[in-house]
Amino acid sequence: MKKLVKILLLFCAVFFAVSKTNAQISVRVSVGIAPPEMPVYVQPACPVDGYLWQPGYWAYDPTDGYYWVPGVWVAPPQPEYLWTPSYWGFEGGSYGFHMGYWGSHVGFYGGINYGFGYGGWGFGGGQWEGGHFRYNTAVVNVNRTVIHNTYIDRTVIRNTYVNNHTSFNGPGGVTARPRPEEEAAMKERHVQPTSEQLSHQQAASKDRNQFAKVNHGRPAAAAMDKVGGRPFNPQGHIAKTSTLGHANAAPQRTAAATTKRAATPANRTANNAARPEAKVTRPAATAHRPVSRTNRPAATANRPAARVNRPAATTERPAATVNRPAARVNRPAATANRPAATQRPAATQRPAATQRPAARPQQQPRPQPHASAKEPEPREKHK
Repeated sequence: MKKLVKILLLFCAVFFAVSKTNAQISVRVSVGIAPPEMPVYVQPACPVDGYLWQPGYWAYDPTDGYYWVPGVWVAPPQPEYLWTPSYWGFEGGSYGFHMGYWGSHVGFYGGINYGFGYGGWGFGGGQWEGGHFRYNTAVVNVNRTVIHNTYIDRTVIRNTYVNNHTSFNGPGGVTARPRPEEEAAMKERHVQPTSEQLSHQQAASKDRNQFAKVNHGRPAAAAMDKVGGRPFNPQGHIAKTSTLGHANAAPQRTAAATTKRAATPANRTANNAARPEAKVTRPAATAHRPVSRTNRPAATANRPAARVNRPAATTERPAATVNRPAARVNRPAATANRPAATQRPAATQRPAATQRPAARPQQQPRPQPHASAKEPEPREKHK
């Protein structure tokens, strides 16, 4: 039985690889149990201009049963194409799965009210104009900082269906039949889900929190902003318990999202939307420069502090100069003591030590004989 299931899944994968066909393709996965009710969740904002909304749906795993594939914003394979959602229909005593597809018009999707422009038939979430998609913000949520091609049309809001969250067509569910315009759209050329959409469903099948037997109809990740992006719970908050995508992923376009869109006008719009996000990283790099510049004022702030100390030093100089007059006042006192302190003539007393001048006068009595030799008087007597 498992081998048969694997062969069936392989056949489906090969079948999905066929990109174009002229008729609607129904992947016949027959299940005897009806899918759970549709969960009510908040739609994340469209992150990139040109992305279209793919509503969430219940897929089936032969081993673990139903699991929820989160609603997600995806890139169309080419401009002017719209997405027809997948749906379950009760036929021949079992529930069969009808895979969604891309086409010029929206076909029949079981009459299921998926919301966000898919009210049961047709699509009111926006329209293509000149290769660019315009979003009806009355029913879809977009990031207005990135997307500017918007309008408001509330006439597309349909309240004709009882909102019982039914997720299949047939007895016990929605009893809707294809309208003439939907039948015409079913006969147009279609493009099967992109590889990005298929990988999105495969990733959901690997998260245990997405299975109905685990979450009881309340999936951990009800929606995502893009394939591999950020998962959101039904309340619109980051799904922390989900392993899908990256909870901290930046809301920017990935390279996989540009597949088959390189030469299209819509891709130019998407690229222009991505460029501001690339430019956002450049200011982040240059943001360090102001930080270094702010340090310069901090360094210069210390310079005035150093300059403030200089006047303080100069204020000490007058104090020093004040002492100088005091020192000068002491100098006269010191000079007054110099004769008494030094008293070099008295201390050295070189003249007194040698006393040569004083001794010579004392030893000059020798002239006394000469004085006594003043004998003129005798001479006068002889006269």
